[in-house]
Amino acid sequence: MKDFDAAVFDMDGLIFDSERAGFECWSEVAKTYGFNDITALYRECIGCSRVRTEKLVKAVFGEDFPYDRFRQQVFELYTERYGGGKMPLKTGAREILEYLKAKGIRTAIASSSDREMVCSLLDGAGLTGYFDGIVAGDMVTRSKPEPDIFLAACRLLGTAPERTVAVEDSYNGIRAARAGGLRPVMVPDMLPADEEMRSLAETVEDSLLDVIRWLET
Repeated sequence: MKDFDAAVFDMDGLIFDSERAGFECWSEVAKTYGFNDITALYRECIGCSRVRTEKLVKAVFGEDFPYDRFRQQVFELYTERYGGGKMPLKTGAREILEYLKAKGIRTAIASSSDREMVCSLLDGAGLTGYFDGIVAGDMVTRSKPEPDIFLAACRLLGTAPERTVAVEDSYNGIRAARAGGLRPVMVPDMLPADEEMRSLAETVEDSLLDVIRWLET
């Protein structure tokens, strides 16, 4: 087994298949404002905080775009379709959490989403008890790709960054983990691993089941 003390996980697109769900909701709401293709914008927003996302959206839609109203409409549609435990888990999510719990490895969530959303999804899926701590995007000043959220998770767990595995699906997440001195592991979702990601991550795996096998080697 790999020699490490803790594991920190992103949430969207890694624990939950929520990036695609989010894209679906974003696309439907954006069309009501006359924007029919938001693929590139959405991909750029993956792994970003609410504040950073607003800046990116307004850079494309215009500074006068009613972002708060747009965000609320997306949230309502998202909750209607996927709230209450209806959000599908990614392959191997429950298995890797069971594995780490059985090994006595401390775990935390480090997500760019707001704490309310993080807790809602984890509670709905019955996963809250697997984590020793949660750090959300609205709990840190600087979002990914800055390392703040991962360093806060390490402090919460009482572990050194170099002894902590960080599992991520997004480019900004991998950049943040490497910048914080953690050991990045990438499980790509909507964004494939490019040359930069393969140079920053210790390994790139197809699923969380594959991450278990990597940890066991």
